[in-house]
Amino acid sequence: MKKNIYIKLLTLNDLQALFDNETRNREFFQQYAPERDQDFYSLDGQARRITEMEERKEKGLGYSFGIFLQDTQELIGQIGLFKIERGPAQKGMVGYSLDKVHNGKGYMTQALSLLIDFAFHELKLHRIEAEVMPQNMGSIHLLLKAGFHKEGISKKNVKINGRWEDHQVLAILNEEDFDI
Repeated sequence: MKKNIYIKLLTLNDLQALFDNETRNREFFQQYAPERDQDFYSLDGQARRITEMEERKEKGLGYSFGIFLQDTQELIGQIGLFKIERGPAQKGMVGYSLDKVHNGKGYMTQALSLLIDFAFHELKLHRIEAEVMPQNMGSIHLLLKAGFHKEGISKKNVKINGRWEDHQVLAILNEEDFDI
């Protein structure tokens, strides 16, 4: 399958594009994301965010990628691994967002595939988890299509738009870790 996108670690060189993406999609992203303070929607706030992303990467605690169109190099979204645990767990959690005008075109399916490959082959993780609001059927469908399986519901675990919301827990395992 031809890849229409690529992912790369976000740096300060991506500041303006990241800021533009976040502000353009603010209302759209707020449906499913934790509340953001006003500073988040400033260039300085995004610069601090990128700096924090780079620090987490240096410590092996998180990897934040931009999703870019192959043809134009336009930043259209983000995908990352966070809450990385080493030792006996060898796991991380995936999170993502995509510009609303690019939804439904298969870009996030490609980005998730690239991230899974990175997590399992580069980082040697055993497990990737995701938590999705049950009404976000598009995201649940995306994860199931990528090979994640449903594990249960986390009750009232993330505050979204001032309300504690349940989340469907999904996970995918690195099948190469199993002796068959």
